[in-house]
Amino acid sequence: MKPLNLLIVLCCLASSTLASNALAAPASPPASYVLENTEVRDIRAQALKRDYQLYVALPDSYRQGTKRYPVLFVVDANYSFAIVRNIAQRLNKHAGMEEVIVVGLSYANGDGGVYSRRRDYTPTTPRKHDYRSDMPGRQPAFGEAKAYGQFISGEVFPFIASNYRVDMQRKVFIGHSYGSLLGLQFLLTEPRTFEHYILGSPSLWYDAGVMFDREQAYAASHKDLPASVFFGIGGLEKLAPGKKRSRSEEDADMLADLREFDGKLKSHKYPGLKTRLRVFEDEDHASVFPFILTHGLRAYLKASK
Repeated sequence: MKPLNLLIVLCCLASSTLASNALAAPASPPASYVLENTEVRDIRAQALKRDYQLYVALPDSYRQGTKRYPVLFVVDANYSFAIVRNIAQRLNKHAGMEEVIVVGLSYANGDGGVYSRRRDYTPTTPRKHDYRSDMPGRQPAFGEAKAYGQFISGEVFPFIASNYRVDMQRKVFIGHSYGSLLGLQFLLTEPRTFEHYILGSPSLWYDAGVMFDREQAYAASHKDLPASVFFGIGGLEKLAPGKKRSRSEEDADMLADLREFDGKLKSHKYPGLKTRLRVFEDEDHASVFPFILTHGLRAYLKASK
C-alpha cells in the first residue's frame, strides 16, 4: 500500500475510534444555576415530627460588617423564595431600599407541595370538601396552621436568630393564597409575631369563610389589634358574570371577600392596627404576587432614594 493511502486509512480509523468513544462516554449533566449568597438549612419540627428546609438569602453587604438586617419570612418557598430574593435585591440596588435577609420555608420533606401547604397553612378541616390528595395512598390533611405557626415562632425563629445577623424586631411575614390564611392565623391569634404582614389574595372562602368567624370572635374579646398589614389582590380575582357569590371555592369572589374583610378590620378602629388594601387591575391569582410583594415591601422597608 502506498504511504499516502496508508495515512488516509489510519486517519479514518482514528476518527472512527474517537467518534465511538465519544458516543460511549456518558455526558456530564449540565451544571445547575445557583443563586448567589444563598444557603439551605435542614430543620426538624420536633412537635410535628417532620423535616423541612430553610432557604436563606443574604444581602451583598453581609460579609462586610456587623449590621443586623430586617428579615423576611416567606412561605411556599419552593416557588416564592427566588422571587422574593430577587425583587428585594433589585429594590435595594435600583430604588435604594434597605437590604434584607430572606428566609424561605419549604414544604415538608417527602410531601407533595399541595399536600404540605393544605395541611400546614389552613386553620381548620373544611366542614364540606371533596379534595383529592396529590400523594397516592394518603388522605388529604388540613387544619394544622396553629401547630405549624408554633413551629415557626418556637423553632425557626431561634434557629435564624442564632445563626444569622437578623433584627428580630423587624420580622415580615409574606404569604399568598393559602399562605395568607397562615398569615391571618398569626394575625388573629398572636399578631405581634411579626412586625409587618404582606398578605396576597387570601383564600377567605376557605371552610365556608371561617376566617370571617374568627375575625368576629377576635373583635368580641379584644380592644386592639397591634399589627401592620398590607393586603393585595388582583383586579381579576372576582366572580364571573352571572354567578352568585358564596363562601365556596367555586363561587368565591376573592376581591369582594378581601374588601369585606379589610372593611371589618377597619370598622373596629383598633388603635394599633395599620392596614392598607391595594387592588392591582388586570392581574389575576397567578400573576399578581410580584406586584403585591413590591408594594408590600415598600409599605414597610425604608428607602434612601
